[in-house]
Amino acid sequence: MVAVTVMLDVAFHGGRAATVSAADIAERLGLARRGMEPLLQALSRGGLLESVRGPRGGYRLGRPRRDIKLSEIVTVAVSDDPEPSDGPAGRLQTAVVDRVWGDLEAAAQTQLSGLTLDDLMRRAAAAGLRRPTAEPITFAI
Repeated sequence: MVAVTVMLDVAFHGGRAATVSAADIAERLGLARRGMEPLLQALSRGGLLESVRGPRGGYRLGRPRRDIKLSEIVTVAVSDDPEPSDGPAGRLQTAVVDRVWGDLEAAAQTQLSGLTLDDLMRRAAAAGLRRPTAEPITFAI
């Protein structure tokens, strides 16, 4: 879910036009920037984010938010995680718990494939959250 929140943060604060720095994302989410970098890189490799270098660099959406399904975000994020090698074993685990967990994952994937970043942006607006507007800097002498 961290990946979904990161993508929503980029959509909310930058979208496709403006870039959002990793430091700003980390600060808003209360996460360590160093710990987030592998996730940002995985989302970039997956085509969900574009990485922009330079003084105004950062991350922006790789596609329009209406075209980014939450299931894609989760798939990219999970594919970068190694499979856990330790955990419970035995017949009950294999015959019952693993199957139940598989059913739950399939149901979650179905739900996530029906939602896009655009849907989450509408929910943010319905919750009263407003996107920040970039105001030009003016000086008076």
